[in-house]
Amino acid sequence: MNKVTQSVLISMLPLMSGSVLANSAVVPKQTPSSPEQIQTVLSGGISGDRWTEGLMYEGVMPMPWLKSAANWFPRTEDVQPEEMRVTFMGTSPMIRPGQMNTSIYVELGNGDNFVFDIGEGSVANYVAAGVALNEIKHVFLTHLHVDHFGGLPYLWMFGTWNGGWHEPLTVHGPSGSEPQYGTQAMVNGMTDMLAWHKDSFSLFPVGSGHDLQVNEFDFRNNGGVVYEENGVKITHWQRSHGKDGSSAYRLDWNDMCFTWTGDGRPTELDIQYAEGCDLFITELQTELVEIGSAVQGVPPFLTRYTIDTHHTPAYGAGYLANAIQPRMFMTTHMSYDPYQTEETVAEVREHWKGPYHFGAPDGIVVNMTKDAVWVREGVLPDYPNSKPPQFDFTNGQLVIPEPPRKQVDIQEQFIRDQHIEPSKYYPEGMMPDMIVEWPVDGDLVVPEEMLPDNLRNSMGANWDLQQKRDEYFDNKTKQQSK
Repeated sequence: MNKVTQSVLISMLPLMSGSVLANSAVVPKQTPSSPEQIQTVLSGGISGDRWTEGLMYEGVMPMPWLKSAANWFPRTEDVQPEEMRVTFMGTSPMIRPGQMNTSIYVELGNGDNFVFDIGEGSVANYVAAGVALNEIKHVFLTHLHVDHFGGLPYLWMFGTWNGGWHEPLTVHGPSGSEPQYGTQAMVNGMTDMLAWHKDSFSLFPVGSGHDLQVNEFDFRNNGGVVYEENGVKITHWQRSHGKDGSSAYRLDWNDMCFTWTGDGRPTELDIQYAEGCDLFITELQTELVEIGSAVQGVPPFLTRYTIDTHHTPAYGAGYLANAIQPRMFMTTHMSYDPYQTEETVAEVREHWKGPYHFGAPDGIVVNMTKDAVWVREGVLPDYPNSKPPQFDFTNGQLVIPEPPRKQVDIQEQFIRDQHIEPSKYYPEGMMPDMIVEWPVDGDLVVPEEMLPDNLRNSMGANWDLQQKRDEYFDNKTKQQSK
């Protein structure tokens, strides 16, 4: 099989369904066509190195391991060791059923994952995308508008409740011009706001889950390193978003780069720090103020003033992309409405002629390697099964921490005395063995071998996959050292 034929067959893999092939009718055996005839047919329509196809598709192609070239289905594809996958979990400043507030999820082939902004409602899409909330350990906030951090209280409280016991969540974010405007102050206020919730949930296992960590950096330290571990480096720079204390991020790993600017007017700093990045994502506001205001129900002067002081017009987004020259340019934090999509593209194209895709609506997925990048629509179910919490089984145990509080400590006896006796409402034979107190004195420690197989396999899925990833990178290091 020559290289052209081989590349053709590989390119067809994401387009073919195994079930379709398995159910095909058996065709009577015939004399094979000549190799030349086969080659002509199989290579028909495939450019290979014979001609250039597409004005914007150099390096833009589906990978052979994708289950579908058109759609991404949650929990059907593992991120490959040399791959970066980016999912848009929230894509609009104006929350509505089809678009949650802004959030971008980055998964790396080494097993790391990072959340950039966590807008209101976006947590629902993380659940629909098959992400266990206790998998999320690092949230990077671009600024402190509520449409960029509104989902944080839920993530923190319910991520802890459902297995986030052994490693606290870390929130990274900019300082403010004064201490009360910084990320630490926001988290302090949020902690006070959640006092009742935290104490109520202290009846459940908590461990270190409530010990939220904050990494507040100086917003003026352009090019400063926010995070550097496991081959991942994340830097930041200022954005002009009406008030001091707004930042952009750049993530570098495995000779690939992702940038999310957050909100703001286009500046020279964006070009300086994002230049040459593989995947460049910025916000965008289409210049259809009068029409858009009617659709959004916002006075036109307010929309105009908001864009001109806080946001990136579509023309400005295209200008940035042309200066940065990414392999794929994407825009988000935008209203996804049919009446303005073509206008948006036309305005971006005033400056940028390369690969461009909307980072909207919710669920758009980008797969990227050093050689290829591909964008698909994710199919997120409305009523998904939540992924079980994920645990590390290195020590061969599941450790469930003792709850820090007992019900008698936080609830008066009077209201418990008003409980209706359960036997009065449970039908005969239906009353369960109720658990009204923590069943052991101290932590509950379960040896791995005592867990039912389905429980062990579901809660250890990430850990099992990480063993394979570690083996891959160990072998890669050994090969490079020879």
